[in-house]
Order: sequence, then C-alpha cells, then structure tokens
Amino acid sequence: MLDVVVSGLVFEDLVLGLPTAPRPGTEVWATESHESPGGIANFAVALARLGLRTGMAAAFGADAGGDRVWAYLTAEGIDLTLSQRLAGWQTPLTVALAYAGDRALVTRGTPPLLSADELITTPPAARAVAAHIGPWPNEWLAKAKAAGSVVFADVGWDPSEQWDPAVLDQLQHCDVFLPNADEAMAYTRTDSPEQAMRRLAEQVPLVVVSNGAAGATALDAGTGEQVAVPAYPVPAADTTGAGDVFAAGFIAATLWELPLAQRVRFAALTAALSVTRLGGADAAPRWADLAAWQAAHPEDRYLEALISAHSGR
Repeated sequence: MLDVVVSGLVFEDLVLGLPTAPRPGTEVWATESHESPGGIANFAVALARLGLRTGMAAAFGADAGGDRVWAYLTAEGIDLTLSQRLAGWQTPLTVALAYAGDRALVTRGTPPLLSADELITTPPAARAVAAHIGPWPNEWLAKAKAAGSVVFADVGWDPSEQWDPAVLDQLQHCDVFLPNADEAMAYTRTDSPEQAMRRLAEQVPLVVVSNGAAGATALDAGTGEQVAVPAYPVPAADTTGAGDVFAAGFIAATLWELPLAQRVRFAALTAALSVTRLGGADAAPRWADLAAWQAAHPEDRYLEALISAHSGR
C-alpha cells in the first residue's frame, strides 16, 4: 500500500531569477535559472523526500518535456503506475519569473486528453489521496474516501478570475482543504483569510489557509480548534511551488498523527525552506535540509524528535 496518491496537472517548469520585473520594450537578464517538474509534481516530490511512499496519477506528453519529467519523478522514487504518456499532446510548460520575493507565471498548454477519473478507475490502495480541484470532475475522490483514504485537496489560480463557487462543491468528498489566502477569499467572496477559513469550514472538516509571509491558520470544524502559525523568516529566492510543498508537509505530519499546531508548523517550515532556492519540485526540502535547520535553531525541539523518527526513511 502507498502512503499517498496525488493527482493533477504536471508541468515542466523553467524558473528565471530576475533582478527586477521586465517592462514592455526592454530586456532583463536573468541572474540564474532552473528547470524542474512543476504542478502536482511539486506535491509528489515533496512527499517522497519526506519518506512517504508516493504514487501519482497524471498525464504526460509523449515529448521531450514529458520524458524529462517522467525520468525525474522515477529517480525520486515516485510510483507512476497510474500515469500515462499521451501521443499528440504537449506536456505543459510554465515559465516562472522570480523577483522581489515573489513570482509571476506564464504557461503554455492545453487540457490533457485524459481526466483524473479516467486515469484512476478504481480507488487507489493508499492511506491518503491528494488532488488539485477545479472546474473538472473528480469523482474518484468520493470513491477513495469511501474506500478509507483520507482526502486532501487544494486549488490553483483561476486564469479566468471568475472563481466559480461551484468548484467548492467537490469539498463534500474531502477531509482537508488547503488553499492559499488569495484563493480562499476569491472563492468565498470574503475580505479576509479568517472570514474565508470560517466560510470554508462549513463545507469541509478541516481547513488550512496559507498566507505567505503572514503565516498560516487552520480550523477544525469538528472540534472548533483553531491555530495560527507565523511564517519562518527566510530569504526568499523563489516562491514557485511553495504552496504545494506546504500542503505536502501538512499531509505528511497528518499521517504521522501530530497535533494540529505541529502539523501547521511543519508545513510552514517545509514551505519556508523551499523558497530559499529556485525551483518548485527541485526545491522541496530533504531531511538533511530539515536537520540543518534544526541544528541552527535548537529551540524547535519537536523537530528534533521528528528528525530522529523519520530521517532514516
């Protein structure tokens, strides 16, 4: 049995570190660049590096980009049994322009020829499943939940900026929802992350809202427990994939049965370490990175126990 199966869109990412934002009619030279898988691959790689047995259901183009991403994920130990390579379809490409502690994304691609429901025809044998939800069907989530998996979901940027609330109907099949603050407020038509979190808690048992440098908050709708965790102060080189790494850290900590506050803290730390270098999946921290952080910050005693328990996995 796998620990986690993830499903969503896979991208090939090209991240360019820029000294300033480009302006029309001008040229900016990147100070550095990095290529790595992106999209749901950020989730999968982050989970695998934390020692979880991870599978992924996704479409890959039968092209050079798809070959590179497939080989990378295989080398990371990710089970791609539920994934397929599709002839006649290009692997989506995202160019991330990283500057001023944030990033802007430009993506080329078309929807894959196979949906998640077509890739996952029977519930996967996994302790947990995770998916990007959006304006597409995800009926497999209901089947996975019925089969006993814990269901995690997040959501991405809506390029139409319509933020159709109907997307949230899929939360009825989910146990945990992990949007960022902008997404949470846009889908709920609220004015603050706190308001958005409370509105979402009416639809899903546990809501965790990440908010970049402002930290993260979580609300357990069943018990009423609410926690707020500040962000870890780190120099940000590139925030690409940080939300996915945050979610992966939270999923891992949930499967380790940590208290809610520690789950959010661990997620915040994994995300913080990921933004200190370029790349989405490639920047996901390994246990050696977490151990180095703990050695420099011995006050995080709970992390010392985690490292002792899991770093050999």
